[in-house]
Amino acid sequence: MPTPTEYLKHTSVIIITGGSSGIGCSIIKAIKKLVPTATVCNLSRSKPGVFFDQHVIHIATDLSDSKAVAAAAEQLNIIIAGAEAGEILLINNSGFGDYGRQQDLDRAKQLQMIDLNVRAVVDLTAHLLPQMLERGGCVVNVTSTAGFQPTAYLATYGATKAFVLNWTLALGEDLRGTKVRTLAVCPGPTRSNFFKSAGFETPPMQEGASWTPDMTSELVADLTLLALAKGKSLLVTGWRNQLIAFFGSKFPIMVVTRVGAAILRKMRLETHQGNSK
Repeated sequence: MPTPTEYLKHTSVIIITGGSSGIGCSIIKAIKKLVPTATVCNLSRSKPGVFFDQHVIHIATDLSDSKAVAAAAEQLNIIIAGAEAGEILLINNSGFGDYGRQQDLDRAKQLQMIDLNVRAVVDLTAHLLPQMLERGGCVVNVTSTAGFQPTAYLATYGATKAFVLNWTLALGEDLRGTKVRTLAVCPGPTRSNFFKSAGFETPPMQEGASWTPDMTSELVADLTLLALAKGKSLLVTGWRNQLIAFFGSKFPIMVVTRVGAAILRKMRLETHQGNSK
């Protein structure tokens, strides 16, 4: 079984979406720490700056725009065609959430979330799959423990992650017998900028909160690279998140929905109480 470093050395091009912050940024940093000369292509609107060098290529892309995805894929296929022999690693990481009751949320933002969290994943993968099938590689899709059950107050977000989780596992079966495999990465609440973009004024992880996340984006990145090297198809990060996934997939769906709603209400309540102190 190869180490993460050994695995990465067999890749020719590594493509990641949403590498400007959060888990995506941590994955790029982890890759560059292990293999400084790895060719990494980042697709996001903003350019992450602190760790960029000549081996990291930023392609400014609005992944919620299908035309922008097609243009970025065209650039990537040129880069892949000119690269040395080796596997292609595609990490679909971009995504965001929006917290609240569905009837209170902005319709345009909900639709943009679907475009980014779902359509862009399928679209970019489909664009790159022909060259990946020729060279070999892995499609890594960052989904969420939210994908294992309905998530009231994060209804659209949870549904997008359920799609990505199931699509990734099914794609892996479609690709069985080829040189390409898949890995679904399912983090739970992680210390990143997700909560701010989802509508929390203050990230709900203050000291004393009953559900404080025990995962950092750096740890999720390290676990992802380890799972890649081990050839895993599914990674749920951390024992707490594994319990969430087990509960969400084994108990009656209406029970899971009600319990999940109660937990998310409590998360938001704790945030507001923390802000008022």
